Amino acid sequence: MSKVVNGMAIPNMPWEECPKGFDGPIWRYSKNPVIKRRPHKEISRAFNSAIVPFNGEFIGVFRGDNLDDIPHLYVGHSKDGVNIEIGEQIHFVDENDNPIADTMYQYDPRVIPLEGEYYIVWCDELCGPTIAIAKTKDFKKFVKFDNPFLPYNRNGVLFPRKVNDNYVMLSRPSDSGHTAFGDIFLSKSKDMVHWGEHRVVAQKGYEWWCALKIGAGPVPIELDDGWLLFIHGVNRTCNGYVYSIGGIILEKDDPSKVKARCKQFLLTPEMDYETTGFVPNVIFPTCALVDAPTGRIALYYGSADTYTSVAFTTVDRVVDYIMKNGR
Repeated sequence: MSKVVNGMAIPNMPWEECPKGFDGPIWRYSKNPVIKRRPHKEISRAFNSAIVPFNGEFIGVFRGDNLDDIPHLYVGHSKDGVNIEIGEQIHFVDENDNPIADTMYQYDPRVIPLEGEYYIVWCDELCGPTIAIAKTKDFKKFVKFDNPFLPYNRNGVLFPRKVNDNYVMLSRPSDSGHTAFGDIFLSKSKDMVHWGEHRVVAQKGYEWWCALKIGAGPVPIELDDGWLLFIHGVNRTCNGYVYSIGGIILEKDDPSKVKARCKQFLLTPEMDYETTGFVPNVIFPTCALVDAPTGRIALYYGSADTYTSVAFTTVDRVVDYIMKNGR
């Protein structure tokens, strides 16, 4: 059994037992999607978002595509992790509490509990898309840092603790479209401001389902002997792009190194709410709740760039699948 060593007990997190006779690595929630169209008076669609346990319930940061199709970030609340209420749009301040002007767009946030605070990493506008970082203690005041990287970059994901006295972040350098770069890199920082020592972690094209590009998904899950990383992988077909979920195990003390990488996708668009929507054939993971004592995982993903959906697995089940079907 793989042990979750950097986690907490979440006894009230969403959970649904694996369907009888199902032998895949991940199974879908029977009541998907958990966020449907028009969840808020200002929002057409909410997806590619992240929640965390907070005061016995759940809170998070949500991508909300407005009625003009421009995405911004919103706070969302839930008592049970599946019935989610989207609240107000987030506006940022600097370290001296001075308001910071909103950028043109913000999308695909991850929320990372780290050192007693919550860090938000998302794709922001800086003469093109790149990564932004902010922190909060109460999900009311959000303090924004300088952008860690130049454009173009996406899919920034912080590790939930320092590794060898460094903050560590995964990202995917890119261009302004469906990039020819498409690989996952790791970068280090001593202060969350200056980032360097960049290393290639995983590259696209090892399998057809991720031939075009790959990117980090939720916050890496620390195990006794490594890190479990869910990713998305993109294939280009004659009918457009297909986004699937994959899995990688990283080395514990040097997460720029891959121990195993699953040759097969873990989940691919198959249900109507994944194959039909604003952008068809997309499942995009951005959040994983993990109950450390049981190893249960609730994996949140955007479906068809229209809905928010949930799938379930366990640490043992998915790690075993990756190792048995991995390079």
